[in-house]
Amino acid sequence: MATHPIGIFDSGYGGLTVFKAINERLPQYDYIYLGDNSRAPYGNRSFETVYEYTLQSVKWLFDKGCPLVILACNTASAKALRNIQQEYLPRHAPEKRVLGVIRPTAEIIGNFSKTRNVGVLGTNGTISSRSYEIEINHFFPDVTVFQQACPMWVPIVESGDLHSDGTEYYVKKYLDELQIEARSIDTVLLGCTHYPLLVDTILKFLPPGVKVVTQGDIVAASLEDYLVRHPEIDGVLTTGGESKYFTTDGSNDFDRHASMYRGMAVVSEHVVL
Repeated sequence: MATHPIGIFDSGYGGLTVFKAINERLPQYDYIYLGDNSRAPYGNRSFETVYEYTLQSVKWLFDKGCPLVILACNTASAKALRNIQQEYLPRHAPEKRVLGVIRPTAEIIGNFSKTRNVGVLGTNGTISSRSYEIEINHFFPDVTVFQQACPMWVPIVESGDLHSDGTEYYVKKYLDELQIEARSIDTVLLGCTHYPLLVDTILKFLPPGVKVVTQGDIVAASLEDYLVRHPEIDGVLTTGGESKYFTTDGSNDFDRHASMYRGMAVVSEHVVL
């Protein structure tokens, strides 16, 4: 029988932090996870390249039967989602849906801040797009957003080198730069799905009392609400509770890293987009 899973896409491993939260909250659905590891990271690539790579991945997931795809990648959500939703889908796949991770986070991030000063940590691509600044100010006009690009964090996480002196150096470096800009920040958003793997080190170099917000549970709750509000999508999703993993890079390396992210054994297949 044909399955119609929810597709989860990321440029690398970071989206697995979002997938874990989604799968724990909504275990009944079938899922396909696709990591474009051979072309990661996306953070320093142009808008055009990120759009091209993201669209290729979305189309691949559509071909696998996914009626709904989650871009569990902030860079892809910042640089590709709008064009996919407004240009590609209406012309080529009007019955399909593609959702991102930025808007659900922006909708609630202001609820965490008392000082109304929020820091956003992300890739160069996410920060330069100003997507979080624009979206947060749409929902919370009284919140001031201070952004900080952390270009070394994704390569560190992808390498699995989470606890070295070099990792601590780069975590402290970017947090110091953020706090120099604004000492009154009381909420820091990890605007990249890789960054939760560094959360213990991040907390080590932030002042006591600063709230660190990750995206997994936020996106999972938003997806659950979306499916309640859109029964036409929910009704075509299959509920076998099965998860499959695919990577554009070597499957053995992906399985080793992904098992750490998911907290369980992962077996993937290699694909060519």
